[in-house]
Amino acid sequence: MTWTHEHSWTLAAPPATVFAAFGSADQLTRWFAEHAEIGGRVGEGYRFWGRHTLGTPSRSEAKQVVTAFEPGQRLGYTWDIRGCPTEVSVALVAAAQGSRLTLRHRIDGDLGGPRQKELIDDLWRLSVGNLALHLAGGTDFVLPDFADPAPEVRLTVILEAPCDVVWRALIEPEALKQWVGSPGLPTVDPRVGGRYEFGWVYQVDGRTVAGGPTRILEFEPGRKLVVDWPDWRGDATVAPQTLTWVLEPVGGATRLTLTHGGFARPTDISDYPFGWREFISELTKVCLRLDPASPSTPAAP
Repeated sequence: MTWTHEHSWTLAAPPATVFAAFGSADQLTRWFAEHAEIGGRVGEGYRFWGRHTLGTPSRSEAKQVVTAFEPGQRLGYTWDIRGCPTEVSVALVAAAQGSRLTLRHRIDGDLGGPRQKELIDDLWRLSVGNLALHLAGGTDFVLPDFADPAPEVRLTVILEAPCDVVWRALIEPEALKQWVGSPGLPTVDPRVGGRYEFGWVYQVDGRTVAGGPTRILEFEPGRKLVVDWPDWRGDATVAPQTLTWVLEPVGGATRLTLTHGGFARPTDISDYPFGWREFISELTKVCLRLDPASPSTPAAP
């Protein structure tokens, strides 16, 4: 069976800069692969391998070859994944915000395992999230370890608000709505087994999905909240993940640790690391609004 995954992103860098991130082995090993050797002409190698590469190939198994190389515009390369022939094509055009990247990944056979289309979709969501971070000068990349049997997303931040204020932002529907972007008022029944729903509704492949958590698994007021997290695509065959919030006092501030775990495979973490960073940024703003002691409390929206 042959099929093609296609997706486009807008990146805050000109096409030449984005192309260099793909076309330089030094840059590719920052945001995509553990090791890389790259040629600059059609027919030369575009080799990458190691624990950050799907299938965890060794150096001798990395036989990718350049099929298109037009600096600033187009790059293509073959990529055998677990013995399955595939080909990646990257096209770049200038956009008002920087560049429009369109990536096509053609699969010519069986990759092995379930949910193969989701595997490739999540692989590139994660990879382009790292690419965007690289282009912005960031260093906190989330490179998947394909040898990890228990992949997870873990983020720890210090919020300049006391634990009771951060806790309110997690369980009070009005506060929760402000940082999770709910179209309506979230549902919170603050007890183990109680409902905990953001109220997210969106479309996936023509189906309506109610996303986000559904119930509380652990509840320790002011300290710990654990909720379930069903598959974001609404696939009932995928075991739910868990989302854990742990709050620890640090002086008058709070050390907040978020752990999103229970993923079946490393690619399943998808673009969650980047999404959760954005949500925590919004959570921080809500905590400042809730904390009357904050010297920089912004006005309510």
